[in-house]
Amino acid sequence: MAAPHSSLISPHYSYSPTLSLSKTSPKPSLSKPLLLFTNPFNNNNRITSLLSASLRTPSSPHNDLLAEHRTCAALDSLLVLCASAALSFTLFVADANSASALVVGTPRKLQSDELATVRLFQDNTPSVVYITNLAARQDVFTLDVLEVPQGSGSGFVWDKEGHIVTNYHVIRGASDVKVTLADQTTYDAKIVGYDQDKDVAVLHVDAPRNKLRPIPVGVSADLLVGQKVYAIGNPFGLDHTLTTGVISGLRREISSAATGRPIQDVIQTDAAINPGNSGGPLLDSSGNLIGINTAIYSPSGASSGVGFSIPVDTVGGIVDQLVKFGKVTRPILGIKFAPDQSVEQLGVSGVLVLDAPPNGPAGKAGLLPTKRDAYGRLILGDIITSVNGKKVTNGSDLYRILDQCKVGEKVIVEVLRGDHIEKIPVLLEPKPNES
Repeated sequence: MAAPHSSLISPHYSYSPTLSLSKTSPKPSLSKPLLLFTNPFNNNNRITSLLSASLRTPSSPHNDLLAEHRTCAALDSLLVLCASAALSFTLFVADANSASALVVGTPRKLQSDELATVRLFQDNTPSVVYITNLAARQDVFTLDVLEVPQGSGSGFVWDKEGHIVTNYHVIRGASDVKVTLADQTTYDAKIVGYDQDKDVAVLHVDAPRNKLRPIPVGVSADLLVGQKVYAIGNPFGLDHTLTTGVISGLRREISSAATGRPIQDVIQTDAAINPGNSGGPLLDSSGNLIGINTAIYSPSGASSGVGFSIPVDTVGGIVDQLVKFGKVTRPILGIKFAPDQSVEQLGVSGVLVLDAPPNGPAGKAGLLPTKRDAYGRLILGDIITSVNGKKVTNGSDLYRILDQCKVGEKVIVEVLRGDHIEKIPVLLEPKPNES
């Protein structure tokens, strides 16, 4: 007689046992048990229902035997159900832990160009210093003389002897200068020398050699517009900041903040140069020094615009002279000349000599200055049109030519005197205060 059986079907799992009885096999057997489990956390009611269905007394002569078989089947189902629940819970917890580990412990992956930038910053930061300009001020109440900060900027280590290179305008007017190295140790600095015309200054600190890491010096003659550059400095007093950009122009010209003399062959960059970046290094992608960050042109007055850096080829020669002699022996003609706009209004091209002191090179050679006659009428002086055969159209051209000459060199100055041209030899001399 076929034994009745109970079946339990739910959206979460189903179990369909088939019981078969025979005389030779008094115990029932389970064929093809099927257990589909999806929710291990809500099984109490189902287990109770399964046991109740299994222990229900059937209306048959074999009630005791069937009850025993159904009880065994129910227990087997319960064991399978518990094992499935335990396995599913283990997998759930393992997945949760894996997800948590993935969020917390994921290694940071950087692109190759990012890694190169990070490495460049880490390698060159120890060479960049923070410079504080102190000025003596007298207290109006106590009449005590105090040193107060009046400005700050950046600089970089030039050699192991303790020479620091920066802009002249960073230390201009200072009664005392302090230099803070990358390890935050501060030293009193001595001004070795400066070149106001090129806005370059050299300081010296008595720091241990193991704390001084000279910056690698490159070249600026082969720079190209578009190549990447990196500026490191201390803008707004913030410690070691990196800005990036490209060279947006070459052979630019700016005026020295101290003397107004033009600085030629300046590097133009779109890398941000903010107050405090002055005197800091401009680096190429290899981490080599290619310029000193010195100025920013901003029509709006904000710290955004076009940045300018003095090329390292110009800086190198100046620093060498300042370290050896404490001064730069740059040749001069010994004249004062009129603004370019005034000469343009006269309809001529060249440099109009306003004054030529008799003890200067031009005065000794016989160049004529501008003067007034007995009636107060203006008599124009000589107009310089060329030097050593190189055309002079304005003051910048004259400075550029003189920068290529040496003290003691004799040059041929061609001037327009009245309505005729004259060529006058002039022996170049250094500035009087550099003799």
